[in-house]
Amino acid sequence: MSRIGKSPISIPSGVEVKVDGNLVHVKGPKGELTQEIDSCVKLEQEDGTLTFIRASEAPDHRAKHGLYRALVMNMIEGVTEGYKKVLEVIGVGFRADAQGQMLTLAVGYSHPIILQLPTEIKVSAVTEKGKAPVVILESHDKQLIGQVAAKIRSFRKPEPYKGKGIRFQGEQIRRKAGKAAGK
Repeated sequence: MSRIGKSPISIPSGVEVKVDGNLVHVKGPKGELTQEIDSCVKLEQEDGTLTFIRASEAPDHRAKHGLYRALVMNMIEGVTEGYKKVLEVIGVGFRADAQGQMLTLAVGYSHPIILQLPTEIKVSAVTEKGKAPVVILESHDKQLIGQVAAKIRSFRKPEPYKGKGIRFQGEQIRRKAGKAAGK
């Protein structure tokens, strides 16, 4: 049996979970999320706990057992605590500016990159003198915040020689040695 799939989820106070056939609705103080679940996984709700039961021992059913348990757990954690991603913009002349849901990045191209973010994501850009600009993303939806953070990072991935680019906070970049000095 799946180790992740068989462990029950305890529903914290202030969170409302509703199961409608194959749809799971989770509502909490930070927001509301919905997830569709495959018919091979059944969801039982009793006494403030959620239990996932799979239809058979088929490899596909075993994989989905753990997957849907993890997705629902992420939804519950998102509506109670929320998720936060921090991106560092490293490079000379690289800038980041956030106004409302618009993020403007100047990362070495001939034009600034302007990105309209979804309303579920709260964005802020912090620029301190002597430090690289930082973009902070906050949301209750783990999938959405990860997708948007990856999109922002893809505009200028960190390069291995000087380390310039957009990276996640704490991300380790494999550095390469430059050309050897002449004779």
